[in-house]
Amino acid sequence: MKSIVLVLLGLLLTVAFVAAQNSEEFNDAVARGRPPYSCPGNCGGEHTCHVKENKCTCYQHGHYREVYLVFKCINSWVDCGRTYTQYDVTIVNPTDCNILDIYIGYDYSFRLRDSSSLWNMVRISPGVMTLPSYQQSINAHASYTFGFIIEGNRQPNLSILYIRF
Repeated sequence: MKSIVLVLLGLLLTVAFVAAQNSEEFNDAVARGRPPYSCPGNCGGEHTCHVKENKCTCYQHGHYREVYLVFKCINSWVDCGRTYTQYDVTIVNPTDCNILDIYIGYDYSFRLRDSSSLWNMVRISPGVMTLPSYQQSINAHASYTFGFIIEGNRQPNLSILYIRF
């Protein structure tokens, strides 16, 4: 029994250390004005970095329209006095090119119910998520859907930060 407790404590310490290290790396990158992904055009904060054939174009958030996000509210409910809402978000790629990388940003409005309330995407740092390792790309003229459960009933603010074809 004692050894199980020690192993669990060791695992918890490891997780805490890795989370703190990732957070420090992210904060360092933000402090230097760099996002946690590489944008050759150094588009910066309020822009979408679009990379195609190694050429970068910067668009203001909301002005990039080639690839877009479609929200669908699946359900909303109250549990123990708190409202939760489940959404599916589809990344639509109507272009003739496969999406090789995509990073989606979120703000305070994206308050997950718990750590298991996001599927088919992974959070890589505070405010940024990307495709999981098992989904290497999004094909041309295809789409990809991810989902989540948030606290509250307002649609969260999500935007495409970086996309590479």
